[in-house]
Amino acid sequence: MGLEIRKSCIFIVLAIQFSISTALISSPDVNPPYPKAFSDLKEVIVKGLGFQADDFKITGFDLRDTLVGRSVAYEFDVEIDNTLLPVKLIEDVKRWEYVDLPIFRVVKGEVKPDHENALVERRNLDDGLPELAPFQLAGPMELWIQDAKDVRLSLPHDVDAGVLRKVILADGAVVTVKGARSVSLRHPLELPLPFNQSQNGFASGLLALADRLRHASRSEGEPLVSLRIVGPTSLSSPTSSSSSNNRLKLKRLAPGLVELSSASKMKAIETVSNIDLQEDVPTLLTPDRFATLWPLTSINGSNANLLGFESLLSSVLGSKASKKGSFKLTKADVSAQTYVKIGFEVEKKLQEADGLDLSSFPEWRTKPENLRMHFEVLGKIDGDKVVPERVVQIDPLGIEHSVSPDVLTGNTTMSKMPIVHPPPNPFAL
Repeated sequence: MGLEIRKSCIFIVLAIQFSISTALISSPDVNPPYPKAFSDLKEVIVKGLGFQADDFKITGFDLRDTLVGRSVAYEFDVEIDNTLLPVKLIEDVKRWEYVDLPIFRVVKGEVKPDHENALVERRNLDDGLPELAPFQLAGPMELWIQDAKDVRLSLPHDVDAGVLRKVILADGAVVTVKGARSVSLRHPLELPLPFNQSQNGFASGLLALADRLRHASRSEGEPLVSLRIVGPTSLSSPTSSSSSNNRLKLKRLAPGLVELSSASKMKAIETVSNIDLQEDVPTLLTPDRFATLWPLTSINGSNANLLGFESLLSSVLGSKASKKGSFKLTKADVSAQTYVKIGFEVEKKLQEADGLDLSSFPEWRTKPENLRMHFEVLGKIDGDKVVPERVVQIDPLGIEHSVSPDVLTGNTTMSKMPIVHPPPNPFAL
């Protein structure tokens, strides 16, 4: 009887151990099901790489390793001689973080990644959509406000102007825009040539171009520059020690349409309408005379990004930059963006058509049958989608191979090894 009891206990223990092992084997995969945004991203990347479906295997896309960062994207379209030249720039992300975004969450019925058990703790994103840093705009120009029903208007005290759709800035009026998500040009601008690039660390070429545009807008009596601003939270007069000089006057022109003018008009900056841009601008435009770029008066002429834009525009214009004429800026869009960075691996069977040279492989190593390539994708979050901006191949961490001494010596026996006698006094070398 006692023997039967012991056998039963042993059988129960074995059954429990087997059930535990089975549970471990049948546990969810290390890479849980992808949310739809990342499934679509994976499909786009696979099509872009041009691999055949039966020729490769893609792994990775682990959401627990996804890094999130915020940056600013610049998109311009320059037209010269009926040729359209698109330019797209992205500022370097200053800080990458592990952030739990809504698009990381899988749909109902799928397994959600266990972020609590991840090696790096993720934080929840609680500060909403990305925003541009506050900036200043100066008239004469017009602003079209989009998606800002509760925009705050301060002149410098808060004013109830209703739902703002359009704001006209008169000549001399300056406002500070906060909380904007993007700023774009509504109408194309025709800009004069020649265009001179400065050489003294000051973007005199762009500043002269902007001042010519400002003078033309004054002469025609109506704003030439029309901007669309998405999502601003406030428009206010600039703050300074002398608030009386920055006070703005409000004039209601129609429902949703107001005009802002300067109560005490700022001293007009001397224009360069009668200056020969070919010869005089590099010497006459100095930081003391033209410190900021109209209409973005918060950007200084020595700004690093501004200098970079000037060099880029000069290279885009090429030989046309030094000749009289004009070019068009058909698109200009600056927007705050959220980016994700995630790595993945592609495993592909080696074929003769790949032309991989294996002659450098040592004889003792097994020739590889599969080729593993590591990639990293930089994607922009656009609503509930992830749009790939850049896919680059990266080199994995190097692996040190341990080799036994007999392989290094060519399987030479100890009897054939050379005998080396050390010197009697090693410090006498």
